[in-house]
Amino acid sequence: MPIHPTAIIDPKAQVAKSADIGPYVIIEGEVKIGENVHIYPHAFVSGWTEIGDRCVIHPGAVIGHLPQDFHFTGERSYCRIGAGTIVREFASIHRGTQPESWTIIGQDCFILGYAHIGHNCELGNGVKLYNGSAVAGHAIIGDNAIVSGHVLVHQFARIGEHTMIGGGSRVIKDIPPFMKVLGESMCVAHNGLGMRRSGKFSTDEINEVRTAYRVLFRSTQPFTMSIEEFAPTVRTAAGRRILDFLKSPSKLGIAGGRKAAAQRELDSGDGEA
Repeated sequence: MPIHPTAIIDPKAQVAKSADIGPYVIIEGEVKIGENVHIYPHAFVSGWTEIGDRCVIHPGAVIGHLPQDFHFTGERSYCRIGAGTIVREFASIHRGTQPESWTIIGQDCFILGYAHIGHNCELGNGVKLYNGSAVAGHAIIGDNAIVSGHVLVHQFARIGEHTMIGGGSRVIKDIPPFMKVLGESMCVAHNGLGMRRSGKFSTDEINEVRTAYRVLFRSTQPFTMSIEEFAPTVRTAAGRRILDFLKSPSKLGIAGGRKAAAQRELDSGDGEA
């Protein structure tokens, strides 16, 4: 496949012969470009970045550039884009900030226009990050999560697999797997429809996730008590994944639900007429 004569390719870069590099593309540093990659005009790829096979990078995208971190002093760090991932116009994905650290994007992800992924983020496979969303440094997003347009994800946040984050939301708490979120990190439902459409989950698993949502996010009791109530009832792999997520270390704490939030407002007097 062709490399356009106006493209600027660093001699240290490794570009597969089947890659298609468009006009005015700049590839700077020890970049590795896999087989059948298509990079559209004016994209910029730099640093120690690896772009997997069959990726498509659209015009104006910036991949592997310097992290937005005042403490960064130019150390060697990395960015990896998994095979089959699509990065649309003017999206930006920065490399790690600590020496020898990584920003990792999984396989078959869809990063839409003007989205931003900060340093040291980790996205699983099949993640969809829609237009204008921004993911701050060190955030983790699980497999097949959907982050709708103009969502802001706080640094160090964890978003579980098969979650769906509604447009314009702010993720300032950790979101357990299989949940739907709106607004200020509020779990408003379980993602049963998404689970069914994926074809990866049994009816028992979907039902157990529904139970998890009801016990964890519709109750007004302390969250630790809700976890204790849910844990002995877990029978499926999906339920165990929720429980494992809740027991894992968290820098931000776990998101709340509608009913619990309303009760907290009443307890504080904020919800009085």
